Amino acid sequence: MTTRHLRLACAALAFVAASAAQAQAWPSKPIRIVVPYSPGGSSDIIARAISQPLSEALKQTVIVENKPGANGNTGTDFVAKANDGHTLLLCDTGALAITASIYGKLPFDPSKDLRGVTMLAYSPHLLVVHPSVPANNLKELVALSHREKLNFAVTAIGSAPHLAGVAVEKATGAEWAYIPYKGGSQAIGDTVAGQTQVLMNGMLATLPQVQSGKLKVLGVSKATRMPLLAQVPTIAEQGVAGFESGTWQGLLVPANTPPAVVARLNAELTRIIRSPEVRERLVSQGAEVVTMTPTEFTTFFERERKRWATVVAQGGIKAD
Repeated sequence: MTTRHLRLACAALAFVAASAAQAQAWPSKPIRIVVPYSPGGSSDIIARAISQPLSEALKQTVIVENKPGANGNTGTDFVAKANDGHTLLLCDTGALAITASIYGKLPFDPSKDLRGVTMLAYSPHLLVVHPSVPANNLKELVALSHREKLNFAVTAIGSAPHLAGVAVEKATGAEWAYIPYKGGSQAIGDTVAGQTQVLMNGMLATLPQVQSGKLKVLGVSKATRMPLLAQVPTIAEQGVAGFESGTWQGLLVPANTPPAVVARLNAELTRIIRSPEVRERLVSQGAEVVTMTPTEFTTFFERERKRWATVVAQGGIKAD
């Protein structure tokens, strides 16, 4: 081995050792899981489900902090710029993949300033209406939209539920007015109150309102029917061939986070989200546990970014 090669090998070993030592010493203070939406939505539900088990695993306090604003961009930017090594982002990763196509200017680049740790869960969207709406399936809802003004609640402009609504509208010829909110819980609340008539949102946060009779479900945005709602046809079954959409929750960290810390977080979160207690809690509300390696997460994110960019362009959707 030449002297140069020896130096390179020593440097590589030193880097690995330093990285391992850094991960061993981490975390050295409380961890914040930032949810960039209001409390009560899918991301918030999952963050609170994993916070205590993660605290026990890391032997450090884990705090869930809601930072809504600018359709999720306020909290996301906060995490992207964090340099304390203890600030994490738990959000709808599908919506995050859409952000760059919706906004002309962003204070962060989701592909460069953040790195994925793992996906956590997926829940299909439910197409629901206020119980007073005289429609019991998608065809009847489309026909009604031509006779009456229907307000469609969206969790945020450019969110995955928003673009799912646009896709259904374009495919069926429906007509509705989009009313933006700061998160899923507010959109659900106004639809329950009858201030908006139509909503598409993740099943995890929406199913309880369906089960209580406060919302009426017309369709599920999955390729196959959901066991919890076996009697409800998919949107694809109702004429929108191949239609599938949903809410993906994942955890991300600032891009400068050491690889060893990312690896440790991935291992702990994968174990926690797959544990019988957490898995059963989520499955009972209509969510599927989905985990990925950091590399798989990156591939998924880039694929989603390209896919939704096409929908955004077709819908002419922009936000300032």
